[in-house]
Order: sequence, then C-alpha cells, then structure tokens
Amino acid sequence: MADIEVVVSDGTATVTLNRPDARNAVTLAMWKDIARTFAELGHERDVRAILLSGAGGNFSVGADVSEFSEVRGDAAASTEYEFSVDAASAAIAAVPQPVIALLRGYCLGGACHLCLACDFRYGHPDASLGIPAAKLSVVYSVQTTRRLLSLVGPVHAKRMLFSAERFGAEEAHRIGLIDRLVQDPETEAMTFTRLVSELAPLSIAGAKYIINDLCEGGRALKAQEIIDHASNSKDYIEARGAFAEKRQPIFAGR
Repeated sequence: MADIEVVVSDGTATVTLNRPDARNAVTLAMWKDIARTFAELGHERDVRAILLSGAGGNFSVGADVSEFSEVRGDAAASTEYEFSVDAASAAIAAVPQPVIALLRGYCLGGACHLCLACDFRYGHPDASLGIPAAKLSVVYSVQTTRRLLSLVGPVHAKRMLFSAERFGAEEAHRIGLIDRLVQDPETEAMTFTRLVSELAPLSIAGAKYIINDLCEGGRALKAQEIIDHASNSKDYIEARGAFAEKRQPIFAGR
C-alpha cells in the first residue's frame, strides 16, 4: 500500500496519509509525494474539492523524526528538508479547489504544518494539536508561522511555539485552529464538498487566491487577470443562460 493514498469519488478527492502503524509519521519521500499529488489534483477539472486525512484514527504525529539523522543532519540538509516540507504545504495552498483537513487523534508538528495550509480544518473531539518544534531545536518557516498567526493571533501562536504544548480539540476550536468541531468530520466535510461541487470553480479558485495572498502579506497582483478570466469564461455564459431559463447552471471550470 502507498504511503500517500488518493481516492476520487463524486468530484471529491480524498488524500490519506497512510502509515497507520507509525501514526502516519511523514517521511521525506512523503513530503515530496504530497507536493506532487496536490499539484496533479490542481489540474483535474473533475475534482471540485479535496479532503486531507490520516489512516488508523490519527491525522499524523508529524515528521518522521527517526530519519532526521539521515535526511536532516545539519544546516544544509535541514534547509533541503524544510524546502520539501514547505513545498508540500505550498502545493496544498495553491490548488484552486478548497481543501479540508479531517483531524482525528494526533495532529502534531509537521502535520499542523499541513493542516494550516488547508482552507478548513474539521476536527473530532479526540483531536490533539501541537507544534513541538521547541523540543527539537527547530524553527518553523516564515510562511507557516504567518499562516498560524493569521488563524490564532500572536498570543496563541507564541504559546504554541514557545511551549510545545498540545491543545485539545475544544481549545483548538476556541482559538480558531479548528473551524468545525464535530463527531463525524468526514460526513460534515462531504456535505460541504457536495455544495461546492455545484458552484462555479473559477469563482472559488479566484476567491481562494485573493484571500490567501492577502493573508500572506501579498497584494493579490494576479487578481484582475483572474477576474477577467472568469468574466470571459464559458461558465459565465452558462450562468447567465441558466438564470434566464430558471434552471441550475452546469459549471465546467472553463
């Protein structure tokens, strides 16, 4: 079985971290596979939403520290390793489709890194989130720290990074790290993805780009190009025709 498993059904792709015996600890090879997988899904027009989950009752305990002496042994190797970690998160943030992290059990360290790049985080009450970087003498990248800051604010971001403390699901929900706290994150997420699948992909992709870029300190310089593309699209013609004909539009993302 692959360490990264992808299943597509009814317009939703589910990407699963699939090392349950290791509580889905992410290896260097997996970081690279995550980046490649999301880049490929971003080009799939039939995929309207993506779920990111973990097998066996845990999202992930984070990076596989057992391989650090081999793949992250010094500053040069650490730089290369962190490039792969950041590339995985960047690929998640860059896909035009909405991405929902389904959080159960452990979501620690690099796993938090991944879920911060998702658009939404749906958590089960047993979820436990934390960033133990201070236990490993690791400093998180500017990009990921900015994402954490935008979600929870400076005080909670400092608390997480300074203390390496784990947050239970209720507290994570209270501070904004979990968006929805529910008994069945998968069912809740599928309800949302079914809604999204009926709407205009170009509208959703454009909104995602603008919001993410502004939150990351950019000025959304490509916004006008994206707006113009949507206004000149076949989907826009379809939407106008459907409105006039009083029917549900069928969007193709072009």
